Amino acid sequence: MSEIYQTIEDLAPNLPPMRALMGLDLGTKTIGVAVSDSMRSVATPIETVKRKKFGVDAQRLVDIIKDRNIGGIILGLPMNMDGSEGPRAQSTRAFARNLAPLVDLPIGFWDERLSTVAAERALLEADTSRKRRSEVIDHVAASYILQGVLDRLTHIGSGAL
Repeated sequence: MSEIYQTIEDLAPNLPPMRALMGLDLGTKTIGVAVSDSMRSVATPIETVKRKKFGVDAQRLVDIIKDRNIGGIILGLPMNMDGSEGPRAQSTRAFARNLAPLVDLPIGFWDERLSTVAAERALLEADTSRKRRSEVIDHVAASYILQGVLDRLTHIGSGAL
């Protein structure tokens, strides 16, 4: 069973070396998925999973984990702008608790405030059509979440806090 860590600082020493991380942006209808390279320097959006039932969704994530040799999972935690947690954050924590018995990987959270806004802005700047934006926004948001973690891990590794 996986350990769930509340902070990246607690998660960092428990990540296996030279394995990619997976970032998830949990929505009510979709799950955006991004993965890093094994050096954990770049997050790449890879797919949006259409949500069905937890078991079906989890199996797709487990398949990606196996295919890509994932070493840890990061879930975007949808905090309120005042820093408090609402129902969506509680739902994300419940998803992590349900996923933990299915994967033997450390799981962590990252404050995802404004990640979807940043992803939307980047897609608009790239002149992406409205239809295409709606298809890719979730996994692009997942890559923003994961990139934030990768950057934080770099700072932790360098001794900078």
